[in-house]
Amino acid sequence: MSSASTSTSTPGAAAFLKAVELRRSIYTISNKIPIPDSRVVEIVQAAIKNGPSSYNSQSSRALVLFGDEHKFVWETVLSVLKPIVPEPEFPKTVGKVENCFKAGYGTVLFWEDNTVVKGMQDTFPLYPDRFPVWSQHSSAIVQFIVWTALANEGISASLQHYNPLIDEKLREHFKLPDTWVLVAQMPFGEATAPAGEKTFKPLEDRVKVFGI
Repeated sequence: MSSASTSTSTPGAAAFLKAVELRRSIYTISNKIPIPDSRVVEIVQAAIKNGPSSYNSQSSRALVLFGDEHKFVWETVLSVLKPIVPEPEFPKTVGKVENCFKAGYGTVLFWEDNTVVKGMQDTFPLYPDRFPVWSQHSSAIVQFIVWTALANEGISASLQHYNPLIDEKLREHFKLPDTWVLVAQMPFGEATAPAGEKTFKPLEDRVKVFGI
């Protein structure tokens, strides 16, 4: 049997895969966490630093928000949604935003810097259409690293996408460059209820193995 087929049984791989399994979408969170704020910042910094990107372009950016700045994000979401959501449905929207996201301890905002993406397009003009896609790949990996690392510190989170509706207001509030494009929002805190049951489609339909 090849070494690749046995790698998941090594202690290092087993620990990593257990960490991956622990990461779940949790929507009932409290405004406390079991680690210092500084540790959350370290996790996000490590993800931004070590997350891979096409040609090492390093286009991913992040904001780590606590306290009133965290609440501002979700207040902005509601202010933007109010004119859009039908009036009879808006109380339900308020309940979701207030209880599932704003109720948390903090929020990580994930951005991509289009200045970097444009620079890569100019440098490699043969396939400019690929760099925006690869930029999204880089952001997704950073999000996954942060989410998984937080879960392994006892912090629960979910991933939200109210962009691009809130991009402009957040850029203005946090004085960010116009070239920063919001990709996702991750509210986090301690779970107040477990994740729901997760079902899986048959792996034999999703993973094909050849050559062994």
